[in-house]
Amino acid sequence: MRTLSIVLLILVAGSGALFVTRGGEGNGDGGNGSGARTEPAARRDLRATVLATGVVRPMVGAEVRVGSRVSGVLERLYVTVGDRVREGQLLAQLDSSELATRVRQAEAALENARAEHAYATQEYTRAVELARRELISETDMAAIERGRDVTAAQVGRAEADLEAARIQLGYTRIYAPIGGVVAEVATQVGETVAASFASPTFVTIIDLDRLEVWAYVDETDIGRVEVGQRVLFTVDTYADTEFEGEVTAIRPQAEIQDALVNYVTVIEIIDGHGKILRPEMTATVNILLESRENVIAIPNRAVRRDRDGTYVFVAEASARVRKDIRVGYRGREYTEVVQGLAEGDRVIVGTISQ
Repeated sequence: MRTLSIVLLILVAGSGALFVTRGGEGNGDGGNGSGARTEPAARRDLRATVLATGVVRPMVGAEVRVGSRVSGVLERLYVTVGDRVREGQLLAQLDSSELATRVRQAEAALENARAEHAYATQEYTRAVELARRELISETDMAAIERGRDVTAAQVGRAEADLEAARIQLGYTRIYAPIGGVVAEVATQVGETVAASFASPTFVTIIDLDRLEVWAYVDETDIGRVEVGQRVLFTVDTYADTEFEGEVTAIRPQAEIQDALVNYVTVIEIIDGHGKILRPEMTATVNILLESRENVIAIPNRAVRRDRDGTYVFVAEASARVRKDIRVGYRGREYTEVVQGLAEGDRVIVGTISQ
């Protein structure tokens, strides 16, 4: 008798469990079978996007390596890494004693040339008067005139030499060509720099207001990306902030890494929300393709297709009902329903057990 009671208890428990499971399918709350659930058709704003990983980069001209055009010993360095500088600000000073001496030599040479020219001009003036009285030969007159012209040319050359010497002296004072932040200091006080074919770098300046994003778009998506499309992106540093940008260029040359083909899509940053973005920050990029506003939409996994067309299963009372639908725009998670469903209809999402 005890054994029979245990068997009856097991049978009752099993039938109760079976009843609960079927009841869950019928009420539309738990879905229909393994992996199924219900969700109402509701009005949404849909947008399709291309998702890509990117990196923040300086624009062309926004990163400048400032160097020296003359050789010498670094005498003073007025900035360090992280300093903000303005365009035209003095960054460094080289030892200028040798070049200053050359300037003085050029000034003395110019004074000498001017004196020679003044004397030659006076000689020419006297020769003209003698020639008017026919007291000097034409040959002598031509020689005196030539001497005046030669000294005039020497004055011009001396002036050019002085200007060149002053320019070289000016190169010992190094100024910021752009405003920005000092990203790197490559030379320290006391070091000797040798200017040759390549100017030695003193500091690197980056204008943090002129940054852009390089998004690496997969080859399967690049055909849908166009210049002018709106972009939303985030960076790890400001994970809760969504920045806005615009596609400005798509580079034709592919970049292949680990057998994956990507195309660099250049994105101009339109709204930085006052945040300080920095080069090489990793960005998660969403390129917005199309959008639909205030449309009835259902999850993509609720849409089903067979030879008769497109349909969904709607949970009604204790049964599921097939309804044929006509769909429109398809986003990443939801699909627009143009015809066949009313707002609030609960559709079954996921796999349904038969």
